[in-house]
Amino acid sequence: MDLTLTAILLGIVEGLTEFIPVSSTGHLMLASEIFGYDAATWKVFNVLIQLGAILAVVVLYWRTFWAVGMGLLKGERLSLLFVRNLLLAFLPAVIVGLALKHQIDAMLETPIIVAWALIGGGIAILAVERMAKPGGPSGVAQLSVKTALGIGLLQCLSMIPGVSRSGATIMGALALGVERRTAAEFSFFLAVPTMLGASTLEILDNRDALMSGAGPVGWGLIAVGFLVSFVVALAVIKAFVAYVSRRGFAPFAWYRIVAGVAALVLLSR
Repeated sequence: MDLTLTAILLGIVEGLTEFIPVSSTGHLMLASEIFGYDAATWKVFNVLIQLGAILAVVVLYWRTFWAVGMGLLKGERLSLLFVRNLLLAFLPAVIVGLALKHQIDAMLETPIIVAWALIGGGIAILAVERMAKPGGPSGVAQLSVKTALGIGLLQCLSMIPGVSRSGATIMGALALGVERRTAAEFSFFLAVPTMLGASTLEILDNRDALMSGAGPVGWGLIAVGFLVSFVVALAVIKAFVAYVSRRGFAPFAWYRIVAGVAALVLLSR
């Protein structure tokens, strides 16, 4: 397949799946099986184009980030609580990610894990949807220390390919009593430091190859994937928040189960 076309397709997959509970990493891994490209060659590309999706969050919620930033300068309590909760939820991923990086990288080379994680995650979403109660804290700053830290611990499950970072954080928030819209938006905000950290690690680990432009996947293709994932994510985030506020997460659970079964069939051939 043409390299530019592959970059565009992967950018679409990333933008579509980063913020809905279906696992962007898992879909990118399965895409390597479907499109027939070498996943190892595109590994750094797949991590860096996530920054395009993260930029979409910053653009869509720039007023929130601006207000929090101005509030911090003034020492406003709500802004301090907003940042506190993000840092508490981000901290477990830093510790676990650094401690288990080699084990996580090894799992990224095992597509069968994705298939089973998609199915298991779908079942978990259905269970949480059934148990979750309406109401709960509304607004990131209103979350307690215990809730923010609990969401962060559950985010660590997403280091297993196929679990889904957004799925783990959103479902974790719902299970801890947070209302739907706040659960989704907290997941979006938490993605910013989490994915910036993951991308920084990949850049440092592969800085020599990236700076020299070695290999078939250089900065030009990364730029294409980045732009595509950014544009697609802009549309997906707005539609996703509007949908789950009214309808819930069950359709995504059933999609995960069907996709996981299909992946098992594909990988068994």
